[in-house]
Amino acid sequence: MQPVQRRGDGRRAAPAVAVLITVLIAAGLGGCTGSDSTTDPDDGDSGDSGTASSAEPGRYRTLPEACGAASRKTLQTLLPGAEQDDKAYDGQAAVTYDIDRRDGCRWKVETTSGTRYLTLDFQRVVSYDPSVSDDDRAQETYEKKAVAADIPDATSPPASPSSPESDAGDGDSSASAGSGSDESGKSGKGDGGGKSTDSPSAGADASGGSDESDTSSGDTAPRRLDDLGDDAFLNDRLITKDSGIHRDITVVFRSSNVIATIEYDQWTTDKKHIPSSRELQENAQDLADELTGRLNE
Repeated sequence: MQPVQRRGDGRRAAPAVAVLITVLIAAGLGGCTGSDSTTDPDDGDSGDSGTASSAEPGRYRTLPEACGAASRKTLQTLLPGAEQDDKAYDGQAAVTYDIDRRDGCRWKVETTSGTRYLTLDFQRVVSYDPSVSDDDRAQETYEKKAVAADIPDATSPPASPSSPESDAGDGDSSASAGSGSDESGKSGKGDGGGKSTDSPSAGADASGGSDESDTSSGDTAPRRLDDLGDDAFLNDRLITKDSGIHRDITVVFRSSNVIATIEYDQWTTDKKHIPSSRELQENAQDLADELTGRLNE
């Protein structure tokens, strides 16, 4: 029988221990060999480099109630003659599908100098493109309005990707939120039917005469406005027609991702007395200043 080998200290050399050491060494070598293919979690090439960052959302998440946005005092100035009829200043709310995206209101008051109409529209613009912020999308929408109104220095914004959802959402408003028509025959700013004459800041009536009370001049012509929101413009149009004349003042301003549109019109059948540019413009701008404060409340 083969003698059992002994170690120097007189104990047996256990064969099982030797086998275990051999296995552990082999496993360690295999682990080292495979570590070269493992990605270091702290490696600079890893992380969110492949994830696109979304553009910043707009400042506003909701809209003020359009029919309650203007104070009663302001409405009495813009629409004089209805102080005895409280309901006249309540306004008629526009039909809308989402009041946090679009809301509007309309007022109509008969005055001694003719009929005055006031329309207010709020639009909160939302970009569904992660590469375009809500503010940038709102600015594009604003510039399109300025170009359509032929405002000096207005330039068409560069084309950018748009989504069907964004286009559909921004259109959620009724006809009464913008230029519409009613039973009296008042129509929107595009009304040029019959023998109408459309003239920005005109100072003469249909017969060629002038009204000394009208103060249209260079400083009341269609123009961009400073110190009103982020962007703003004013448009002034005098329209004459067989049934009478009307001056239409439009103020549009953008504050972050909200666009507010004010349409303020005075109609009269007396062509010898043209509605004053200066008075109507000052009233509309005072309302615009008040609305910017309401947005920031």
